[in-house]
Amino acid sequence: MNLGYLEETILLLVMLMEEDAYAYAVSKEYEEQTGKGISISAVHTVLTRLEKKGLIESDMGGATDERGGRRKRIFRATPAGRETAEAHKAARFRLWNQIPGMDPR
Repeated sequence: MNLGYLEETILLLVMLMEEDAYAYAVSKEYEEQTGKGISISAVHTVLTRLEKKGLIESDMGGATDERGGRRKRIFRATPAGRETAEAHKAARFRLWNQIPGMDPR
């Protein structure tokens, strides 16, 4: 399955964050990992798109005092999401390995 850069990055972040992958936390992790800002609405859009593609799924987490009693939607990668991420990784390594003098690490 084809993914754009932002979709791939958000998918990887969801996989990295495990049970802490809710939209606001994903946006903060994106900023920390990439050094670039991202709006919460952009994160919501990508999470929704990934969920429609069957690459992630979500459940409502419990209410917390820090959120004023509101619940948050927690995302996690599906097996298809993990397979897609692995396929993208393999494709990138194949390309890197073909460039003379470039170390794929």
